[in-house]
Amino acid sequence: MTTSDPGDRPPEDRHPEDMEDLDPGLARARTELAWRRTAISYAALGAALLKASPPAGVLVLAASALIWAAGRLASRRRLLLVTVAVTSVSIGALVLALLARSALPLR
Repeated sequence: MTTSDPGDRPPEDRHPEDMEDLDPGLARARTELAWRRTAISYAALGAALLKASPPAGVLVLAASALIWAAGRLASRRRLLLVTVAVTSVSIGALVLALLARSALPLR
């Protein structure tokens, strides 16, 4: 009875032992960088909004912190946090839009 060497099997039957073999394109690293870029973009937008509308700027800056934190969580928790962040920003934007409209004089 002979034992077969894992190197003798076809490539599709081998079980990679190195993480690079499991994820040759480094998708995890690219995903983490995408989360960071998105958080930085939100922070820059929030900083710009602070001049025009401080409440909106604060909401967007808070969202950037949530996005940064989401990028560091596991995928299931990340999905929940993204859902909460998007919903919160959407509700905040709706409230601000309604308040701004009611503050305008009617013609």
